Order: sequence, then C-alpha cells, then structure tokens
Amino acid sequence: MSFSQEPPYSHGQPQRTAVLLCNLGTPDEPTPKAVRRYLAEFLSDRRVVEIPRLVWMLILHGIILRIRPAKSAAKYASIWTPEGSPLKVWTERQAKMLQGWLGQRNHQVKVRWAMRYGSTSIASQLDAMKAEGITRVLVVPAYPQYSATTTASVFDAVYNWAQKTRALPELRFVNHYHDDADYIAALAASVQRHWKANGRPDQLVMSFHGVPERTLHLGDPYHCECFKTARLLAQRLGLGKEQYKVTFQSRLGRAKWLEPYTEPTLIAMGRAGVERVDVICPGFTSDCLETLEEINMEARAAFLGAGGKEFHYIPCLNDDPEWVTALCNLSQRHLLGWPTQEAPDLRELETSRLAALARGAKQ
Repeated sequence: MSFSQEPPYSHGQPQRTAVLLCNLGTPDEPTPKAVRRYLAEFLSDRRVVEIPRLVWMLILHGIILRIRPAKSAAKYASIWTPEGSPLKVWTERQAKMLQGWLGQRNHQVKVRWAMRYGSTSIASQLDAMKAEGITRVLVVPAYPQYSATTTASVFDAVYNWAQKTRALPELRFVNHYHDDADYIAALAASVQRHWKANGRPDQLVMSFHGVPERTLHLGDPYHCECFKTARLLAQRLGLGKEQYKVTFQSRLGRAKWLEPYTEPTLIAMGRAGVERVDVICPGFTSDCLETLEEINMEARAAFLGAGGKEFHYIPCLNDDPEWVTALCNLSQRHLLGWPTQEAPDLRELETSRLAALARGAKQ
C-alpha cells in the first residue's frame, strides 16, 4: 500500500485538537458542467444508491447525467447568491462561529468545514489539518438524524482518507443529535419567532429529506429519528397531533420512499380547505437547493395552486446564535477528555529553561 506525502513528524510536538464540520456538498457553479461533475460524484456513492452497480452506472451515465444537469443548474441558479451556493455560505459561517464560540469557552481548537461531495473535500481538509499539526479530530456531520446515506457516507470519506495516511490523528465521530435538547430548543425558538412576526398557521408541516423505504427495513434508524425530532419539536411548541404533519421530500426514481411525500400532502391539504401552512425542514441545518427551491418555490406553488391561501417557509437554522450555541455544546461534550488547551512545545520549554539557568549563572 502506498501512502500519501505527509508533513514531517517531529517528536514531542504539541497535541492539537480540531473539529471538522461536514455537510453534503454543492456544485461550484450553477452551470450544467459543474452540476454534472457534482452529480456524478454524489450519485456514484454506493451509500446513496444501493442498486446493482452495473445497472446503476448504465442508468446514471446513459440517462441521468445527460438530462438532469441542465434542469438542476437552472434550479441552482434560482437560489445562487453573490457569495455562492447558500449551503456553502452557511456551512462556512457556522464553522467560523463555532470556532469563536469554543474560543470564548477557552477551547483552543481549530474548526474547519468540508463537503462530502465536490469542493472543499473532506480529504483535503484532513490533509490541511495534518499539515497544521492537528493530532485529534472530532468529525461532526451537519445531519441531525443518522442515515447510512448521509452520516455513514461522511465516515466512509474519513476512513478512505485514513487508509492512505500513515500517522493518523485520533478520531471521534458524532453519529446523531436528533433528540439533542439544545438543537430542539433552537428549532422551537426559530418557529416561535416566525409565529410572533407572522401569526400561526392552520398546520405546521415538518419536511425531512426522503430515503428509499427499504432502508428502514434494512435497519436504518433515519425514519424513527425524524419522527422523534418532530415529536419533541411539537411538544416544545405545545402542538397536538392534529396540528402538525411529518412528511418526506426529494424523492428520486420510481421506488417507494418514506411516506407521506411532502408535495402531494400539501396539495391534498390545499384541496381540503387548509388555508395556511408553515413548512420547516428540521433535517437541514443550512438552507440549500432542497429547502429554498424545492420547498419555498415548488412546494409553495403546489399548495397555492391547490387552493391554499398562505404558504410560509421557516428558514433553516443557518447562523442562528441559538443553533451555534447548540453546536458548540454538542462539540464540547464530544471533545470531553481531550486536551483543548494547546500544550507547550517541549523544545521551547527546554530552551527557556536553559536560558533561565544561563541568566542565573551570570548573576
């Protein structure tokens, strides 16, 4: 086995700790070429699409990557900001704020962000950490609910990098935080602020990203964790079962995915006379294509077209201070036992000691 070129190791180097915040990924530009490159990587992940490899590669390269990039590029263009992709903008901002929050608590840790697909890759950030002398890394996926299609894929990327690395840093992983009290409180506070400014809806819809139903039967806890998040959020908001619905969005292909589906549910509600719905996406910690275009544009149009009167989208947590505080608390708990104060360089200490002895001898 060959190992990648690594920075030289120095005996006695100080122990340094870092946090790596990992999100899904985004094209570099809202263009068909960039989207094709991104989708090719994303949809080639065996964790994401679990059908026979040969069959899927024929479908992916023969059909999907010929048709979908242009359509997806137009959707990305509709949400693109002057700073770039919203997902990248918010993830980068969260990482910067997290480092500041931890620093205020006297944790001297480096916080970096990475994307599972596209740039900036997990491997490139781990390489950068090693070059900076990082010896311990806490990996924090941006997915509150665990799924093999997302969380485990992040871990795969770390393991793949580790296979090519000789001197590995110590690693820890956060699996999930779907029922974390601070995360739920941050979600509830965002809903309450929206209601204070805009009034309350007839129904609150909590839309999570969908996955094939077979993943549930194979033992993936995602479905259950989504419903637990929804239940805890509803309790925090004081909602009865008849006042909210849990749905799943972003279905791909013809296979049966977790139900109920978001858009058909909204259409049925509009036709049934529900006048106002508020939609929140608790599984996304940063606004992205799936929330800004699929929900706030497509789902909005579907509900209003079916007879609904008002559609309110409640933004993701993004750079909400309560969310960053929750993320800080979560990271701090998982860092427990690791020294987060930089140890002094032993060589510098010895130099200082000798210098002090020399000064004493002169006196």
